[in-house]
Amino acid sequence: MFARIALAAATAALFAMPAHAGGLMVKLIDQAGRPVPDAVITVKPSAGIPRGPIRFPWGTSIVQQGIAFNPHVLIVPVGATVAFPNKDKVRHHVYSFSKPARFELKLYGRDESHSYTFKTAGAVAIGCNIHDSMSGFIKVVDTPFAAKSAASGVASIAAIPAGPATVTVWHPRLRARGNEMTWTVPISATGDASRQATLQLR
Repeated sequence: MFARIALAAATAALFAMPAHAGGLMVKLIDQAGRPVPDAVITVKPSAGIPRGPIRFPWGTSIVQQGIAFNPHVLIVPVGATVAFPNKDKVRHHVYSFSKPARFELKLYGRDESHSYTFKTAGAVAIGCNIHDSMSGFIKVVDTPFAAKSAASGVASIAAIPAGPATVTVWHPRLRARGNEMTWTVPISATGDASRQATLQLR
């Protein structure tokens, strides 16, 4: 009797333990062998996405400065409100025609800021109705496992639950449906998985 109770307690304790987790490092190059920055890598483990709000260590604003959007690519979770402060001496008119978020922030000047809340996952291209050279992208994601490739073409994501996972790589110039490609990658409970891929860019 005591042994059955002890076994049941041990089994309950085992299932209460947090899942083991590993990391993923991705290196991306283009067809000429050059590193690809500003690609967005997202991971969805087969075990599911942890409950709770998604938070990233970077901010949720895109600054207009030097007649450019900075950062050029921003990752935010679904439901995030992004601020668009204008630090230029000229006025800007931010807009998007992308399906996940069609919006306009009509003309506003230096040191003013407007914002928009992104409610649907997907890629959102933004521009300025006054300055055609300005372009930027917001990748709205529904997973906490996301990162952007650096100038070296490398992106790392930590603490992914162990087991098979679907990895998606998105880049605004990727020659693929929806500008993205997917892999299935086994995430180890110990150590990091790594992948290198060549992206065919426009």
